[in-house]
Amino acid sequence: MKTFLIEKYGDQSAVRAAKSPDPRPGPEDVLVEIHAASVNPLDFKIRDGAFKAILPYRLPLILGNDLAGVVVQVGSAVTRFAVGDEVYARPDKDRIGTFAELIAVHQDDLAPKPSGLTMEQAASLPLVALTAWQALVERGRVRPGQKVLIHAGSGGVGTIALQLARHLGAHVATTASAANAGLVKELGADVVIDYRAEDFEELLDGYDLVLDTLGGEILDKSLRVLKPGGKVISIAGPPDADFARELGTGPVLRLAMSALSFRTRRRAKRRGVTYSFLFMKAGGDQLRELTRLIDAGDIRPVVDRVFPFGRTREALEYAEQGRAKAGKVVVSMA
Repeated sequence: MKTFLIEKYGDQSAVRAAKSPDPRPGPEDVLVEIHAASVNPLDFKIRDGAFKAILPYRLPLILGNDLAGVVVQVGSAVTRFAVGDEVYARPDKDRIGTFAELIAVHQDDLAPKPSGLTMEQAASLPLVALTAWQALVERGRVRPGQKVLIHAGSGGVGTIALQLARHLGAHVATTASAANAGLVKELGADVVIDYRAEDFEELLDGYDLVLDTLGGEILDKSLRVLKPGGKVISIAGPPDADFARELGTGPVLRLAMSALSFRTRRRAKRRGVTYSFLFMKAGGDQLRELTRLIDAGDIRPVVDRVFPFGRTREALEYAEQGRAKAGKVVVSMA
């Protein structure tokens, strides 16, 4: 099958088109013919080797972290899907590889594709929608009337998190460019901070939850807009010991990760708030919950641009350079 992969960690030049063996599905696996996949910042980090200490992939490695497609084969123990089903998924972190014509995915990580979406629209959703769900519903437990700040509201995660926070009944603030103010308001933002001209720390106060998608100085400032007992959940900040435990790492790596986030956690504790790092997990059942919201019109995908599969390297470069105006960059096999 045709794929885009890396044979060594490196920059964009490490990505190349290649022929790879077709995957061999196990008893509980579903073989999916991929019709579309989307680009995520996680792709660049994996390519660079940023996670090689905690996610020791074997090289060569096919890149890509979410997909939409059609079931072409099911394993002997598969009970939830049949050949011909239209599906979408974020494969488990140990089984990525959606920049390809085929992939074998465990049936528990798949969900039926939302009926009203194209393959390209559906492919834009799994990773970012699961991230938003796990931050706001599973971990943040957002309730009606709570105040939530979502950074980079026009980004891949932000566009979905805004809509989910609105559905949950939260009062939502976001940071975005002035050019995207109209879009993020339409998606659910009550307050829009122009990050180029305004400092959100000076304008916001008393928030229950911050979803940090940027890290660094933004993360430090986010701690200061929370009320006592508030939470910062970050997908861009330093990992913590809880994340290491989720990965099943040994005590040395757990200690190292705890040290990486020590300064942030100490600052949070002094302010009476909490910090946690989120590395989203695959989950077909959560995707099914999200599908209900999508089919009901509560969440819609935001796609910036679609590239043909043969231009996957160009799609990665386009996204990595920040050229997308809003939402996701998608690769289509059609």
